[in-house]
Amino acid sequence: MEFQADAIDRVIKNTIEVMESSKYQIFEILQVARDELAALTRELHRVMEETEETLEKVDKLELNYHRSRIRLTEVSRDFVRYSEKDIRIAYEKATELQLELMMTREREAYLRNRRDELQMRVRSVENSVERAESIGSQMSVVVEYLSGELGQVTRIVESAKNRQMIGLKIILAQEEERKRIAREIHDGPAQMLANLVLRTEIVERMLVKQEFGLVQDEIVDLKGQVRFSLEEMRKVIFNLRPMALDDLGLIPTLRKYVHDYEDKTKIRTSFETRGKEHRLSSAMEAAVFRLVQEALSNAAKHAYPSYVLVEITFQAQLIKIVVKDNGSGFNVQQMKNEQSRRESFGLVGMRERVELLEGRMEIESAENQGTSVVIHIPTNVDKGKE
Repeated sequence: MEFQADAIDRVIKNTIEVMESSKYQIFEILQVARDELAALTRELHRVMEETEETLEKVDKLELNYHRSRIRLTEVSRDFVRYSEKDIRIAYEKATELQLELMMTREREAYLRNRRDELQMRVRSVENSVERAESIGSQMSVVVEYLSGELGQVTRIVESAKNRQMIGLKIILAQEEERKRIAREIHDGPAQMLANLVLRTEIVERMLVKQEFGLVQDEIVDLKGQVRFSLEEMRKVIFNLRPMALDDLGLIPTLRKYVHDYEDKTKIRTSFETRGKEHRLSSAMEAAVFRLVQEALSNAAKHAYPSYVLVEITFQAQLIKIVVKDNGSGFNVQQMKNEQSRRESFGLVGMRERVELLEGRMEIESAENQGTSVVIHIPTNVDKGKE
């Protein structure tokens, strides 16, 4: 099939349009986060003011209650000067102040907890706003770069073999990623949020009926569900792009991912590094992370190992990735036929990713002998883009 540069131009232009659309969506998310931050800040100020007022009220009540106790002791001891009615009044006054003091202290504890919770939420939303601003700025830079260097990109693509497939692969990868994200959100946070809406309606009906005991239990359960929903959303965000990659770098992020992988799958996992560790470009670190993620996922899904080793080796202009397991293994030669390629689609997709990075991937495996995936990627490919 003859190579068509115009087709690649259209693919890149479509990619730019998608990125432009995604950029505006990020800006919309950013605006929502800013609005939420403003609302949380206002509520935090209100709660802090109410907390200060409640503290002052507690101090006054404690003083009055102390005085009422002294008064009660005084009238109880002097039967000559004070009548039984005086004693009863003093006792009722002390009891009333004691009850009010207890209720005010409970209000103080609630306000303190609410204040602390709001402060944590404000910090979390502030971090989200900063992330969204950073991502929006980065996407703007990428869009401008692609728009300005379109001719150069086309010439580079023309010089490679079978480059007419790259555009299709990019679009298919985008669609698959969108399907995965939509499925995760639909099956996880969306379902939970729908359930929360239903539960809040139940709470409203309980409030109308003044079933305050049941309301309290329901609110405690709702709070747990909200926290769980937040954790699920954070997992979705992490799968989109681990924020730790930008903050900490590739190795700390992989170390944490391997630790979480071991906890989740109950597969004993080791992570080792060799050579002098150094930061790579943002795109290269993301690519290496995804390759390790895919290799570990394939091992858990298909090999059923009891042990997995992940080894990263830094060389002058090369990074070497080794993912080795002691699982069931497979016949590498059978991957050449169509049926086996479908069954090992994850490895095939990894090989295509490695080829796009101008690297190479080697697979050593045999039935009941485990599997070793070795990937070599040149790290000087994208230095000019940093």
